[in-house]
Amino acid sequence: MCVAHIFVKLFFVRSAHIVRLMENGIANLLGALSLAVMDRIEQGAREVIGRGGETPAALVVIGYGQGMTNDKLRRILGLSHSGTVRLVDRLVSDRLVERRPGQDGREVALHLTAKGAATRNDLMNSRISAVASLLDVLSPAETKRLETLLHELLARQNTSEMDRFTICRMCDDSVCTNCPLPTDKAKRDR
Repeated sequence: MCVAHIFVKLFFVRSAHIVRLMENGIANLLGALSLAVMDRIEQGAREVIGRGGETPAALVVIGYGQGMTNDKLRRILGLSHSGTVRLVDRLVSDRLVERRPGQDGREVALHLTAKGAATRNDLMNSRISAVASLLDVLSPAETKRLETLLHELLARQNTSEMDRFTICRMCDDSVCTNCPLPTDKAKRDR
């Protein structure tokens, strides 16, 4: 092997190592930012509803107004059947959710009460405020660039309809009217 080939090979090995380190660094930073965002959202949710965990997400998802069932809520939130039943029981006991007959008579549809809708609205405002406070340090141009990058990053994900519900379980559907997440209709829901 000639010296030129050795240098080229070393260059590509070193370049690949640098790229891998950069990707790991970006992944690490994004992970830290994600936790900062989630911690702020969780804190705001606790201030609004007095509970964390999946309770705020359940209120948001039920509020999408599509006749949510226990089973669909369970799949979106990643809970067991019994865990979902206990969660819904608490929401009903707190007068945030009510059970109504479902489409086929066997299912029970979950709907927000007026109090639940108001609480959901407070949760959405709290979430937007918590995340927006992190963006205050950016210039308008940086904010616009970040928006473009986030939109493109989400648009390139391989998601099913159920994945989309799961990822967007705390999204304010009045703000995000054109979700960038693609859905593969051929994919089966989990």
